[in-house]
Amino acid sequence: MTDSLSTAHSATDRYLVFGNPISHSKSPWIHGLFAAETGEKLDYDKQCIEIGDFERQARQFFNSGGKGLNVTVPFKQEAYRFADKLTPGARRAGAVNTLALQPDGTVLGDNTDGVGLIRDLVENLGWPIQHKRVLVLGAGGAVRGVLEPLLAQGPSMLVVANRSIDRVIQLTRAVADQGPVEGCGYDGLPGRQFDLVINGTSASMSGQVPPLPDDLLAANARCYDLFYAAEPTVFMLWAEAHGAVAVADGLGMLVEQAAEAFSLWRGKRPDSLAVIDALRKATR
Repeated sequence: MTDSLSTAHSATDRYLVFGNPISHSKSPWIHGLFAAETGEKLDYDKQCIEIGDFERQARQFFNSGGKGLNVTVPFKQEAYRFADKLTPGARRAGAVNTLALQPDGTVLGDNTDGVGLIRDLVENLGWPIQHKRVLVLGAGGAVRGVLEPLLAQGPSMLVVANRSIDRVIQLTRAVADQGPVEGCGYDGLPGRQFDLVINGTSASMSGQVPPLPDDLLAANARCYDLFYAAEPTVFMLWAEAHGAVAVADGLGMLVEQAAEAFSLWRGKRPDSLAVIDALRKATR
């Protein structure tokens, strides 16, 4: 797949990130650094898409010569339906965050969120997942792409908790053959403890934390927020106040999933760590 996309590209190859809201997106900056580092020439921008208008805007973009799209909330499931072809990971997740024009004119849908998360957790942060009790909060598009990659790391259990039990049951059933996974409502968490808690809800963006028990964290527990901000998120502050030995936001995941998308589009994988460091300094 990558080899087929690594042929010569024009200087006007265009890429966009679609989302709503999107003004906060760092993706154009990140891909600009990737392009400078790898010597690739491309134009990358962001565009706010009205709810219900994703398919029309995406079709117009590709029909006008666009080469690839990143897709963020709330359009990842619409991107899944839009794609002509899906990678196995995207098909299982039921959500797409990267669309890539193929040589035959079709559009491939991929989900690079899970790869990005695992790279940041395991390689960048050095946090262990194997044989650990892992809790994921939320069941939206941000979570769909990370469950299978998390199970591939061999946790002793993976629990997904969400306000809507129907959504979480649907999600966990889709990956039940990949490892020990179960779903529950937040009312199913009291009396249980976890070594790694990953917040995939949008609560941090609105300054809230899901209703979590005070004794949720095991000794030496680590907590990760898929979202990022210039200051520690409210979930990170909650984790520190409840005994987490380490906390992190999703900035590293953001860069790593972007690097995977860049590699899919351009056939070159950039140095993520340098960009993470630059972005961290720029957001302070």
